[in-house]
Amino acid sequence: QVQLVESGGELVQAGGSLRLSCAASERAFSTYNMGWFRQAPGKEREFVAAIWWFGGNAYYADSVKGRFTISRDNAKNTVYLQMNNLKTDDTAVYYCAAARPDSGTDLSFRNTYNYWGQGTQVTVSS
Repeated sequence: QVQLVESGGELVQAGGSLRLSCAASERAFSTYNMGWFRQAPGKEREFVAAIWWFGGNAYYADSVKGRFTISRDNAKNTVYLQMNNLKTDDTAVYYCAAARPDSGTDLSFRNTYNYWGQGTQVTVSS
């Protein structure tokens, strides 16, 4: 069982930056594909960004492309989400998720992921 703990969410003004972190309990973290999703009040949980286990290609939702960057440090069992030029529409609870290598290749699909964190709140004020 992989435990994921997100941190870094807070209140920030529009145009500002935040870096979210997600620490994994599992030493096999380096074999998991990792993703970030978010859920705003009254909306479905949506894909934000994902990265392969080897730290290769990253994928982004169109709404965050060019502003957000996902990265991972397998030595620290941690995945990051650097968020720049934040907008009020980015306000949401952000969730980290881990997918076993055999769980599928569509990293933008929620059901690909086997483990989820509890989420961290990001609030962007105008």
